[in-house]
Amino acid sequence: MSTFQKILFVFSFTFVSNITFGQEKTINKDQRYIFFFHNKFVQENDLNAIHPEYGRAEYNEILESYRKDKFIVFSEKRKKNTNSTEYAEKMVKQIKALLKKGVLPNHVTVIGTSQGGYIAQYVSTYLSNPDVNFVFIGCFRDSDIKEIPGINFCGNILTIYEKSDIYGVSAIKRKETSKCKIIHFKEIELNTGLKHGFLFKAADNWIAPSKKWANGNYDLN
Repeated sequence: MSTFQKILFVFSFTFVSNITFGQEKTINKDQRYIFFFHNKFVQENDLNAIHPEYGRAEYNEILESYRKDKFIVFSEKRKKNTNSTEYAEKMVKQIKALLKKGVLPNHVTVIGTSQGGYIAQYVSTYLSNPDVNFVFIGCFRDSDIKEIPGINFCGNILTIYEKSDIYGVSAIKRKETSKCKIIHFKEIELNTGLKHGFLFKAADNWIAPSKKWANGNYDLN
């Protein structure tokens, strides 16, 4: 990322944060908000880095797609070795601050891909608000039930996974073990053949349904 791009990104993130959380600002209760958490490759590498199998992660293009549909998007490139649970706790505080200002819970959507999807699952667990929307993308394996027993789905849950991806499968088992009431739950299985690389792309096959979910279209029609 060039120096100019870094300055622009920091400005954009700070500006969006300020208009939402600034004490002097008025919340538009019809506005919808997205918290987007990227994958581990973006966390551990420069934004222009090329994955040997999946290519470049189209992080900025993904954010721009949401913003074009008038969502206010909160996202940042996490630092290397970020602790997922600690980061989730920090995001929960931000979401609670947004809700305290009068934003409706179902106007807030937390979206995460791969490692970012696990962070989103922790946010779901810690926030424990059944009316907030969540989209988990390519971030569940059957072994998670035993290896990560502390996750408890809570909210309106959409999961999206790719048939050829071993790192993301149906999360029905997690739904069944979760104790929080889940009013809306949907799953989408893609069949692109791209394996885990499908979530590197700013592709409508997963972005479009996540937008519908964020707009409260839980039937995805």
